[in-house]
Amino acid sequence: MKCVTEKSEDRIREAAKRVFLKKGFDGTTSRDIAKEADMNIALTNYYFRSKEKLFLEIFKDVLEDYFQRMLAILNKETDIKNKISELIDNDFEMMKKEPDLVIFIMNEMHKAPQRLFPDMSIFRQVRESYLKKQIEEGVANGTLRAMDLEHILPLIKCGVEFIFMGREIHKELFQMTDQEFEKYAQEQKEHIKAMVCNYLVLK
Repeated sequence: MKCVTEKSEDRIREAAKRVFLKKGFDGTTSRDIAKEADMNIALTNYYFRSKEKLFLEIFKDVLEDYFQRMLAILNKETDIKNKISELIDNDFEMMKKEPDLVIFIMNEMHKAPQRLFPDMSIFRQVRESYLKKQIEEGVANGTLRAMDLEHILPLIKCGVEFIFMGREIHKELFQMTDQEFEKYAQEQKEHIKAMVCNYLVLK
């Protein structure tokens, strides 16, 4: 059998990522991945052994990268407004780069969340981040509205992610070209920043 090179492995991984995002785990077959990679199915199977193994490898990397960047922002020694702005920018760029990722994660979490998040320690790190301490201190001294981190993060994520989940609806409803949607998305991002910060920060 032809040896699988590192370049071949990268092709298979990138092809699998594209197909998983479009079709989800259950809707993807080994044949789909081989076709997307333009490779022999036997060679594809030789590399990843099982669809689930490849799936977990790919999305562990994707989600770990996302959460590590988020944690870096959460733990920065910067003020709340700047931190929220950076969190929104981080989410926005991730969704802009991988617009299918939101729907994919929602679908997969609904079906089998433990498959996407076998290691729950990342959530503990979010709960114990410096931002949580900042919020608690701000609420105590009256500079922030009484809100917990678990309320603030969904506001940010839902606001940003719906921009991309509703892309085709927005384009159709408001007769937008791709370029007009890009402009709209950037403007909406700034509105989200203003709304979250203005609501949360009292002084």
